[in-house]
Amino acid sequence: MARGQSHKLQLYHRPTNPRTGGTTRTGRYKHTMYSSLGDGRVKASASYIRVKPKKVASAEVPVFEEPHVQWREEPALVNEADPRLFDPAYVEHLAEMSLEPTKRARTNADEPLAMWMLESEVFLEEMITLEGRGWDPPKCCCDCLSGPADHECLDCLGRHLRCAECIVEKHRENPLHRIKYWNGSYFEDRTLKTLGLRIQLGHRPGVLCMNPETSFNSDFTILDNRGIFSVTLDFCACGERAQSRTAQLLRARLFPATVENPRTAATFRVLETLEMLSYTSKVSVFEFYQALSRLTDNTKMNTPPDRYPQLLRMIREWRYLKLLKHAGCGHNPKGISAAQPGECAVLCPACPQPGKNMPQGWKRAPQEEAYLHSRFLAIDANFRLRRKDVSSDAVDPSLSKGLSYFVEELEYKKYLASSSTAPEPKSTCSRHDAVNLASSKRNGGVAATGVGAVVCARHDFRLPNSVGDLQFGERYSNMDYLFYKSVQGTEVMQLFVSYDIACQWSIHLKKRMFTIDHTFDILDGHVNIKFLVPKFHLPAHVAACRTRYSFNFTKGVGRTDGEAPERGWSEVDPLAPSTKEMGPGSRRDTLDFHFGDSNWRKMTSLGLTLMRRLKIAASEMVDYVVAHRELEASLPNASLVAWRDQIEAWEEGRTLNNPFEVTTKATARRELSEAEARDLEAGKDISLDENVSPSVLISVGMDLETEHKLWDHSKDRQRTRLQLRTNALKRKIDGWFKILQLYIPPESESARNELPPHKIQLWLPSAIGKKATFITNWQAYESLDALRNNLRIRSHLFKFKDRFIRGQAATLAHAIEYRAARSALVSLGGEIAILADSDKREISEGEFGISDGKQNYHGYGRVGGGWGKDDSLRDALRIEWCKSRARAARFTEEVELLMEEMRRVQRFLAGRKNFGKRKDRGGMGGVAYANRQALCDAR
Repeated sequence: MARGQSHKLQLYHRPTNPRTGGTTRTGRYKHTMYSSLGDGRVKASASYIRVKPKKVASAEVPVFEEPHVQWREEPALVNEADPRLFDPAYVEHLAEMSLEPTKRARTNADEPLAMWMLESEVFLEEMITLEGRGWDPPKCCCDCLSGPADHECLDCLGRHLRCAECIVEKHRENPLHRIKYWNGSYFEDRTLKTLGLRIQLGHRPGVLCMNPETSFNSDFTILDNRGIFSVTLDFCACGERAQSRTAQLLRARLFPATVENPRTAATFRVLETLEMLSYTSKVSVFEFYQALSRLTDNTKMNTPPDRYPQLLRMIREWRYLKLLKHAGCGHNPKGISAAQPGECAVLCPACPQPGKNMPQGWKRAPQEEAYLHSRFLAIDANFRLRRKDVSSDAVDPSLSKGLSYFVEELEYKKYLASSSTAPEPKSTCSRHDAVNLASSKRNGGVAATGVGAVVCARHDFRLPNSVGDLQFGERYSNMDYLFYKSVQGTEVMQLFVSYDIACQWSIHLKKRMFTIDHTFDILDGHVNIKFLVPKFHLPAHVAACRTRYSFNFTKGVGRTDGEAPERGWSEVDPLAPSTKEMGPGSRRDTLDFHFGDSNWRKMTSLGLTLMRRLKIAASEMVDYVVAHRELEASLPNASLVAWRDQIEAWEEGRTLNNPFEVTTKATARRELSEAEARDLEAGKDISLDENVSPSVLISVGMDLETEHKLWDHSKDRQRTRLQLRTNALKRKIDGWFKILQLYIPPESESARNELPPHKIQLWLPSAIGKKATFITNWQAYESLDALRNNLRIRSHLFKFKDRFIRGQAATLAHAIEYRAARSALVSLGGEIAILADSDKREISEGEFGISDGKQNYHGYGRVGGGWGKDDSLRDALRIEWCKSRARAARFTEEVELLMEEMRRVQRFLAGRKNFGKRKDRGGMGGVAYANRQALCDAR
């Protein structure tokens, strides 16, 4: 087998019988093909074929023709074949590994619903039986064997009918069970309170208090998972233990609704259930309370007392206490008041956290490894999370007050008041509503139009003190303050900041930061900050932004896309209907709690997430690195050296010459005018008119030609403007021939008047000579670039209007101009690619289903500036090489970033071993909780 060939080994053998271990005697053979990919990998595929048996008259068992092993050689993309293919033992091992698992016989367990339907009558009969006393009802109590068996508990395991005295004694430790009483005809509801059960706090079960104090009016309401219960509750006042009523309730795992003379409480388990349900399904407190009310009485005949306001207050206080507990504030000797802003936020273990998860000497890392210690931030706003103008901070204050994710409100509003008169700049890029409509999004009766936030761009963790209300639209003053709070005190040396209007917002940012804090020095140069635009939002920007602010072309960002906030908003958007009706403090606290739960869930699954991303990135990295090396192998070394120097200088900011862009027609016109200037200095002037030089003639003619060509593509719905266009075009053509007669003898004017304007021969330079080759070439390039721009806009709007947009005419116009320029260029002896209708697609679309960062461009997208024989070809190859290099580099960086993030997670969790050991509070509870948290982190 010759070198430079890829090899395919095909094996045919009978499948193995799983029962006997021998080969089957059927006519099916397994065909296994092994292909070497040239990069050390082997690809195996299997299929089955059927072979006809030989006709043997005397044989009872048919004899099959035994297929043979064959080799097939095909040209390879690489120069090396995998030597492992020629190892027989290795090939045999692969054959064993590729055996398909045998299908097991289906059983009844594979169709559980069908089997249940056969038994549904039994289920229904037993459920109806439970409405009575059963098939063989007892005659007396199952405990005392003397009283009537007329009481039953719905929550105890099993079915045991007892007398009233025994069922009360049985439930002294379970006073919130539901009891049914047999009245002779059916079971009716009966409470343990009416049966005489009293709940005694402050003592162990069964121990009598010498001086019990009855709750207010001998009526106490407890909310539990099973419903709303009215009980008789006694507090301890005998002095054996000095306990307040609040402490007695809490030690019984009952959360009081008030601290003064409580009359309502909720069990810890019902608060935990409500908390988890609200986090996972976004159920509101009102809906949950309605469910508890219906569990208590679903007939509306004995409606329980309304405790919805109390439940609202208790769940809010419960979440706040859980927030402090999880953050370790309960172990602080100075108490809750010593908690610092943002201390209760759940930090991202994979992001750089100096002092928590950074390696020794990370600040002295080599320049090529500095990106591994970078911090990635993403900024965005959400206008679904509005709040009506109800209540106030005085009536409904926040509990967290800047301890977690929302910024401290008083300081925030003070800054906004001082900057309210600053005008909002208008966008110099595309029409960004976030900029142009920043002051026009406030509606009547709305106190907050939404929220702004700064998140971790790689893992979508909410950052401490990074969320705030928006009073109008997405104003710079709001987003500036949130950015300032999120990076305040940071020690990292490099920041990547993603924002959908970063091209506008980053202008004069340093000046605006100075108005917030005169000592803010992050933007002074000692921290390297790079502003970028998220990948999904980038196509809506102008061409210059699409390369300057692109994640795909930025060194050190890996495969970060900057769209993390958009994914995070989907988790809290279902809260919008309920939070818009809340007061300011309740709303901020609710969102804080949900942000914290979102961070915690991401933290618990971060290990699996990083491993999954690493496997994907590593496999794709190999493909793109090999593809890039193959591309470089086909390019001249001198060009590679020059291009590498150019792109490295652009990445380091040493030059503004963008290697991803090509020259346009305007640049060509400037170069042609500069050439004429040099001719004038040398005394070479061939102009026949002081106002109309040859370059002016060529430029005007080509612009007229574009309008001339578009005439044939007018549609029926445009005929109403036909006469106006005819008159305008006729005047332009008459002016053109006045200029043309200076250089080219014109045809008869009477002959021109006999033809409609769009049929008149213009006698462009490209039709009679090769004088205009230079600018014609670049006319084609500019038309192609304009076509791409319109298709980018169409592609962006397609995501919202399914391509039902205006802009088709502009796309058609640029395609016509390109084809006309190509026709003229070919007549002048030039060469450029043909634009097919299938090529009229946005370049970032590429192959369907593949993102821009993974795209291998096809069609006219590979043309770059055209397929000329010299400069145009080099430009196209340079751009394609730059993009190939960027793809390979981003995947390589992604692998390195993920590996470093996994190491940071390990260091972060290892540093939490001393959690809670500063001070023990609550007996041994502090140490026990710290030990449990340490074990959780270790796992």
